[in-house]
Amino acid sequence: MVPKMRIFKTNIKAYRAQFDMTQDDLAKTVGVRRETIGNLENGRYNPSLKLAMDIAKVFGCTVEDIFEFVSNG
Repeated sequence: MVPKMRIFKTNIKAYRAQFDMTQDDLAKTVGVRRETIGNLENGRYNPSLKLAMDIAKVFGCTVEDIFEFVSNG
């Protein structure tokens, strides 16, 4: 039996769209490079707790609203 894996999912792109922000806008606001935001959105990078909290603060929501682990099966 193969164990279910948990996949890290992010809603940053949807929140950026709601707030009419580019990756660059968000990156500058939280003090990272635009590539970091792109890598977060594409699942190639897991944020530090501080970065996750900073991003949530920008959008006025919780870390759990933006980042979550989902089962792949």
